[in-house]
Amino acid sequence: MPVILGEINMLTTPQALVRILELLFGCTTFSLVSLASNNETIIKSNTYTFCMFTWCFFFILTALIFLVEFVQFQSLVPVSWKNLPITMALLGALMTLMASIGFPYCAIKHEASIDPRLVAASIFSCLTFLAYAAEVCITKVRNVEQRGYMATTPGFLKVFEVFGACVVFVTLDSDVVGTCKAGPLFWWCVAVYCSCFLMSLCTIGVMLGECTGRCPVPFDRILAGFGSLCVLMYITAVGYWVWALVHPDRCKQHTWKVITTTVMTCLNLLAYTVDLAFSFKLLYYRA
Repeated sequence: MPVILGEINMLTTPQALVRILELLFGCTTFSLVSLASNNETIIKSNTYTFCMFTWCFFFILTALIFLVEFVQFQSLVPVSWKNLPITMALLGALMTLMASIGFPYCAIKHEASIDPRLVAASIFSCLTFLAYAAEVCITKVRNVEQRGYMATTPGFLKVFEVFGACVVFVTLDSDVVGTCKAGPLFWWCVAVYCSCFLMSLCTIGVMLGECTGRCPVPFDRILAGFGSLCVLMYITAVGYWVWALVHPDRCKQHTWKVITTTVMTCLNLLAYTVDLAFSFKLLYYRA
């Protein structure tokens, strides 16, 4: 079939402009980091891997979305185009925000003298976050008919739940295992993070694929069941980390990774609780 290109004035819309900025800032960020990173300690750290993955992955995803919209191939992509761009933008904003915080800390910790290129990369990473945040705001103020489920508050919460689990996965490395004596409760928390992450990710996948009507059980009931299970599981994880922090014999030292894991676990519990409230509200109205 012939390729139908969009009109040039499509490139001057607010959404197109912020995507161009996302591509420009993101490309500049990982280019500067790759040129300046000659410290093996930084390169081997989980934080460096997380940051480089974030910048590169969302650069590629943004470029693909920008190209598909310009070529007008939305109808050929087997996903909900009302949900995919906002999901990408919100997750990109959260991930680049964490990268903008984590990378400078990692560079300061491992570099004796800070390379100006690393400072510039941190600044451009912050600009990338602002660009993604601007896209989220632009999409959010659209008419209700132009927005999908992922642009609603429950959709935002599910993206945050996935983001929170990703941050915890980065912080749960060998340092944390060694700092906090990894017993059965520790590995139970890891199982909680993995299980709830997969449930939230599957929910987002169903929404992006518009497969809610194919479920043998009403999807709102599935959401309520998932939400209830995740809240109960996260309560146990929060209890473990709070108990570990207040007992010095449990954690040898309160490293920033242990504190970050505790904070993100609490925030994810709050997100799952609010999400569950929305699910019950939806069940009540439909009943």
